[in-house]
Amino acid sequence: MTIKRIQSGRRMSQVVTHGGIAYLAGQVVPVGATERTVGEQTRFVLEQIDRLLAEAGTNKEHLLSASIWLADIEAFAEMNEMWDAWVASGCAPARATVEARLARPECLVEIAVIAAIP
Repeated sequence: MTIKRIQSGRRMSQVVTHGGIAYLAGQVVPVGATERTVGEQTRFVLEQIDRLLAEAGTNKEHLLSASIWLADIEAFAEMNEMWDAWVASGCAPARATVEARLARPECLVEIAVIAAIP
């Protein structure tokens, strides 16, 4: 089976596909982003995930799994508000959400997903 790497660099790829599955790297706001709240950052990250899924030939209706890291678990409800508006009806993936120190202090949320490629 072929392995395809999308937006690949020396350190990582944004997406790796293999065997009909797309694995997305954790997505965060870029350096210098103006999104300041967890809700704003979540919305930005989910839009980024939509673009990467499309580039891999799939979409949020084919999500299998999601991992979400929050800098502060107290922001769980705010993140969920954006998530619930975004996730396709009847297509909620298996999901885990944890509190973690993220790579940059301005990052409040990071999301990685795995999706089937139809």
